[in-house]
Amino acid sequence: MAPLHLPLPVSLSSLLKLLLPFAALVLCIITFLDISVSLEIYRKSWIAREVQHIEPLTGCFNPQNLSPAYNLTLARGPKYYEVHAGTPMRLGLDCYDFAGTVGPEVRNWIEGRTYYHMYWRADLLPFAERQVWTLRSFFATQDISRSTLILWSNGDLSQNRDIATFLHTYPDAFQVRMIDIEELARGTALDGSPMLARAGKDRRAWVDGDLVRLLVVWYYGGVWVDMDSLLTRDLAPLLEHEFVVQWDCYDKKFMPLNGAILHFQQHSPYLCEAFHIMATGPPPQPNSIDWGSRLYHKLWRRLLAAGIEPFKILPWCFIDGSNCGYENSLPDPLAKDGKFWGEGRTYEEGGELDKILTRKVFSVHVHNRWDKEYPKGGWVERLLLRGYQARLGEL
Repeated sequence: MAPLHLPLPVSLSSLLKLLLPFAALVLCIITFLDISVSLEIYRKSWIAREVQHIEPLTGCFNPQNLSPAYNLTLARGPKYYEVHAGTPMRLGLDCYDFAGTVGPEVRNWIEGRTYYHMYWRADLLPFAERQVWTLRSFFATQDISRSTLILWSNGDLSQNRDIATFLHTYPDAFQVRMIDIEELARGTALDGSPMLARAGKDRRAWVDGDLVRLLVVWYYGGVWVDMDSLLTRDLAPLLEHEFVVQWDCYDKKFMPLNGAILHFQQHSPYLCEAFHIMATGPPPQPNSIDWGSRLYHKLWRRLLAAGIEPFKILPWCFIDGSNCGYENSLPDPLAKDGKFWGEGRTYEEGGELDKILTRKVFSVHVHNRWDKEYPKGGWVERLLLRGYQARLGEL
């Protein structure tokens, strides 16, 4: 047998000769280049069927089909604030500065009280401190003389001690109700549909949450707010528009819209058309956004194809400032403070972050993560939670 010849070990100097050019290239890329990579993979058959194909509207915008409850004067009247920027605003603080051009004056009030809606699946997690902070954020930032918050659930939450305290403190501005999907769907294209039974089987509460948000806003009108939000400003200046929000600043081609906070009038024809899409389309996949982001996008494109002015799309930072690049995203609400956030910005009270939260954006969206609490002494506690407590006292 021929002898086995093993390669000689590479000398340190030879290794350095190989690695140094590579290290120099990496350093050059980091120093001089800004590289952004976004990878999305979809089946072409799905894109053709669910995105590119556009069905006609069902007629909800025809004058004879408009509900008397729909406020045409507000819907068609002049608006005082522009909320649709038309660009993703990824540079610096552009998005936050644009948010600062809205309000705080309320120029076009809807008569009567505005309903705000939240939803909690009592069978998945208990209603605990994180959820209580969401309620506190509402009562600390909204005009409760003109607002009523309805907390919806599939279980009885009225015996929860914190909720009972809110009910006692704000008898005219807070209600707790059990959800009845069949009742809320009456008179819509989903009335009696077997689709309704699928929602409660979603263990992430995505499908049923997306269904509930549209049904309650259709039935009562008003604003939907996800329970994983902290409100930072009065939403009233936005309410002359019907709107959803931008998912993030990256222009996701097939997932551009979000309903974490949305607003539509009672019996809005936009929602009427949405229910038609839901009733005639394929059933939603479990734990999916089929009745959320994808539904809004499909509806938006149908409206354009029909020559109907679509609902507005709020820029990403208005309610979800943590959902962009490192240089301009708000810090993670559930992470401990670093030395800086973004491009060398500090966390101090009265600084840029404080101004953004109190004068510009309308919400901080936490994206679930219910197993975590807000860090002690972190920016959320210092700049938001303590402010809520100062306005509400011991509540």
